[in-house]
Amino acid sequence: MVTAPLVISLFQARPLLDARKKGLDSTVSSPDLGVSRVRVELYTEGVVFPGHEPLSWDGLEAVARAETSCFMRGDDGALVKIQAFSEKTDRPVSLYPTVGAPTVLVAGRSMHRIKGTDPWADTVQKIKAVGAGTGRVLDTCTGLGYTAILAARTAASVETVEFDPKVSDIARFNPWSRELFDNPKITRHFGDSFDVIDGFPDGAFSRIIHDPPEFALAGHLYSLEFHRKLFRALAKGGRLFHYIGNPESTSGKRNTAGVIKRLKEAGFINVVEAKAAFGVSARKGG
Repeated sequence: MVTAPLVISLFQARPLLDARKKGLDSTVSSPDLGVSRVRVELYTEGVVFPGHEPLSWDGLEAVARAETSCFMRGDDGALVKIQAFSEKTDRPVSLYPTVGAPTVLVAGRSMHRIKGTDPWADTVQKIKAVGAGTGRVLDTCTGLGYTAILAARTAASVETVEFDPKVSDIARFNPWSRELFDNPKITRHFGDSFDVIDGFPDGAFSRIIHDPPEFALAGHLYSLEFHRKLFRALAKGGRLFHYIGNPESTSGKRNTAGVIKRLKEAGFINVVEAKAAFGVSARKGG
């Protein structure tokens, strides 16, 4: 059995350093950002996770100080930040730690809600807003794949679209994203959803989850033209969730009103705010 790469953040490093101060010779930690828990051994020179070479205390102290980074064990044994630079967007991309599942930062902007929640719980709210689908589901913006992973728990199949290959590279290092690459029900596509959606037949999906970056980064994915494309691809009676942002913020209120107007103009019915998920839900008649 091949041991999965070791991936940690301050949320693992700080408790290990505390255990050292207490004089413990073993404790429980996670080798994969909280996905699993294992017993680790503490020695004078460092910490040993099962199946891995020791981590030095100096290395763990560096991780503990890095509040905005996740780390993995490199080929040379050193801990390296999980980050990249996207030639496609000319922006840095990195994995950002939370108590639970991490988020991805694009140019310093979080692609999930993390204030008062965590990215996994945030995704659960989006799935609730659209309703669990048992047919074919479209996830327009893959990111770390949480939407596709959760949708695939009930859906017959999931098509998910990622614009930036570097985000997909980051997801490959994220333990919480493993099902994105391993689940045979999930098919990954690369490109701009604005264009990729044209390749799907009319009425192909029972559910569409549209979770675009903020308007400033991808305004065309909030446009009437794209909303009409979503309507075409959704089956009769199918449901849509459209993420927008904090409905209580000035920009959130403005964008929500605009999205509701355009979705109705595109032909959607039952267009209502889904405040718990920071978005709007809608249905296609029939």
